[in-house]
Amino acid sequence: MSSSPAQVLPQGAGYGVVVGIGLFFSAFMLVLTYMQSRYTTFSPSNSEEFSSASRAVKPGLIASGIVSAWTWAATLLQSSAVAYKYGISGPWWYGAGATVQVLLFAMLAAKLKLNAPYAHTWLEIVGARWGTLAHSVFMFFGLATNIIVSSMLILGGSATVTDLTGMNTIAACFLIPLGVAIYVVVGGMRATLLCDYTHTTILFAIIFTFVFTVYAASPKIGSPTAMHDLLVKAAQTSPVDGNAGGSYLTMHSVPGLVFGVINVIGNFATVFLDQAYWQRAIASRPASCVKAYLLGGLAWFAIPFTFATTLGLAARALQGDADMAVLSAADVSAGLPAPSAAAALLGKSGAAVMLVLLFLAVTSATSAEMIAVSSILTYDVYKRYINPHATEAQTLRMSHYMVAFYGLVMGLAGLIFFYIGVSMGWLYTFMGLFLGGGVVPIALCIVWSRANKWGCIIGAISGFFSGIIAWLVTTSTLNGGVINVTTTGGDYEMLAGNLASIGVGGIVAGVISLIWPENYDFASTRALNAPRGPKAADSAPNPPSPTMDEKKRDSAEVTEVAGDDEPVVQPDPDLEPLGLKKAYRFALWSSVALTVVLLILIPFTLFGTSTIYGVGGLTAWVVIGIIWCFISSFCVVFYPLWESRVAIAEITRGIVKDVVSPGSGRYVPPVTEKA
Repeated sequence: MSSSPAQVLPQGAGYGVVVGIGLFFSAFMLVLTYMQSRYTTFSPSNSEEFSSASRAVKPGLIASGIVSAWTWAATLLQSSAVAYKYGISGPWWYGAGATVQVLLFAMLAAKLKLNAPYAHTWLEIVGARWGTLAHSVFMFFGLATNIIVSSMLILGGSATVTDLTGMNTIAACFLIPLGVAIYVVVGGMRATLLCDYTHTTILFAIIFTFVFTVYAASPKIGSPTAMHDLLVKAAQTSPVDGNAGGSYLTMHSVPGLVFGVINVIGNFATVFLDQAYWQRAIASRPASCVKAYLLGGLAWFAIPFTFATTLGLAARALQGDADMAVLSAADVSAGLPAPSAAAALLGKSGAAVMLVLLFLAVTSATSAEMIAVSSILTYDVYKRYINPHATEAQTLRMSHYMVAFYGLVMGLAGLIFFYIGVSMGWLYTFMGLFLGGGVVPIALCIVWSRANKWGCIIGAISGFFSGIIAWLVTTSTLNGGVINVTTTGGDYEMLAGNLASIGVGGIVAGVISLIWPENYDFASTRALNAPRGPKAADSAPNPPSPTMDEKKRDSAEVTEVAGDDEPVVQPDPDLEPLGLKKAYRFALWSSVALTVVLLILIPFTLFGTSTIYGVGGLTAWVVIGIIWCFISSFCVVFYPLWESRVAIAEITRGIVKDVVSPGSGRYVPPVTEKA
């Protein structure tokens, strides 16, 4: 039994995966980009297509992109770490505590399409509604969110690569974002979504491999019954303080519940304030954006829940096994239970598969962050403050530059946190207290006409400082005045900061808005980037009421935008206000109902019973995870293929034509269809 996580793969394997897979996806992106330009109407040489995929992506691919963007290194590593520490409650609280935000974001996505259908970023909406000061304040929160998320990705990815292969951490911190930056610059948003789809497909295949290894094939475990028996033994030697009977087989877990609250608050910040999620709402079709976020959120839940129930519990069950590494508290905080369990179960094969899995998770989420920050720096800094009249070519060039620039920033940020001793787990619980103050104010800005500008600005700032103060005061009180990385990372210290941040920010913004409400009609946000020219009147999304012509257009068949130099200026019948308001109401009741079920009805009912599950209970728990995984894979792997079958057939026909008669397969805009 090793005293530290074993480096079961050679160092060259680490460089091979980081550099090799990065180059593979860069080449793959080049091929996709070429095919997109040659056989479809969409070209990444257009800035709208590069940053927002011409706002025409179907819900299945958007859902797949959401799953990919939300699958961080922490999704696999931190979820397994809390399963290792708290037992079966950890996977539930991680999965549910980070799913509801995506479900609730469906409301914001619907309001985005209704109130600012041509925005490139959520910060553009803030600027159009409340001006430069509010724009600057919330830009701090937005960019801070991206930097913290990116740092977690780099820390988690580099820690795993170093753990399994011994690869130099500095090299890992810079090479991981470098490879991603190359393929993002090449392809833009649509091709990035297609790469995300590829990542998601491989991700589910590997998760199923681990699930069936642990619960069916492995001689070390091999069944839920064996897992149950091993976890019972683990509770006898290492009981969980705060769990019913010290067991790993109960939802009655006080530390699990504390983590759940921290998780919920922190992930509200990293969804509502992260441009990566707004980017997918912007890229989606108006009529289907709500469907995409509800599908994506529910599909994503299966990943941390099933993965952590598999490898997180396996790491705890195998403690004492000759092939299982001894994990220190620092190792657990770094997210190493899962890779250590994979190596113990499958040796070098398990380590290699885990390495590929983590690299794909890190790179897919990293690509989302790069596109997000590139959009903010291009549209909210360059075009707003430096060159408001930038041409199409200048805007696209700046987007490319910002992707490359942010790739360097990601590497530096990850390296800084590594050298000051901050782990992925520490950052994960810290993000809510640092960012939570902005959650409620930005939501009010997008959805509520009565939201007060100064109330939301003051709420965000006061929430930020309240979170920091509550965190440090609690740390000092509970640790005899000692404040360092270790003491500040405690559960109750982080809980105090998270609650203060989101609570104060929300209360201040809400109360001031109720006392001094605005009466905003969203006219300026609907006019934001609205198309100009002869089609502008037809495509404007903010008429007082739909005209007869608009009603006729709304009942007409929705077709693909084709044969236009700038697809965004096509009239979009899906922007009819009545339909979008209906979509918002559906998003409201469905997301709130699912949130109540996932965060209150199920966990607190199970918490209150204090049941310690036997073999039957654990078997049911595992089977539910496997079934959910199969349904999720259908939603984000097979459904996107079905909904894109016409486009796939058209591209295939073009390729065949080119093979038979070179040059005959190129897409030609149907000029006769133009009005």
